[in-house]
Amino acid sequence: MDTADRTAGTGELSYRDATEDDIGPLVALIESAYRGDSSRAGWTTEADILHGSRTDHDGVRAVITTPGSRLVTVERDGDLVACCQLEHRGEAAYFGMFAVSPALQGSGLGKQIIAEAEHLARTGWGVREMHMTVISVREELIAFYERRGYRRTGELTPFPYGDERVGLPQRDDLAFELLVKELA
Repeated sequence: MDTADRTAGTGELSYRDATEDDIGPLVALIESAYRGDSSRAGWTTEADILHGSRTDHDGVRAVITTPGSRLVTVERDGDLVACCQLEHRGEAAYFGMFAVSPALQGSGLGKQIIAEAEHLARTGWGVREMHMTVISVREELIAFYERRGYRRTGELTPFPYGDERVGLPQRDDLAFELLVKELA
């Protein structure tokens, strides 16, 4: 898959594969989008259902260095504003570790990034589907993805209770649901 910078049609956003030099800023971005008080500025916060960390340096490094996986950074005017993980899984690609700066959430940026990620997976790997998992109680977030063409499968994976690397659950009914989108 081409790792060169790619500029979106508006000319405002640039996409590139993350390097190990990006790990610190990426961890900070991901944490700010999902956990703690800073995440409450956006609408994707998990602060009410999970405490603790969303990821760490080792988790981000693993995404960057694992063959068939990439962490795409999104920059505007040289500033890191978002990221997403793409992982090649046969006929499908997995979309994860998606984070948009809380100050920019609700601006349409997420829609643009998802479309670009789908394009990268389709043209780079020739995949037919994009898969993602979302915490099943995140109805508003699932509805956002449904508006982007993803469908709920009803396929649930248990939440890894006891694994502090993914956070400290504040409720006992968490599971991940697989969402799938056919890519043209």
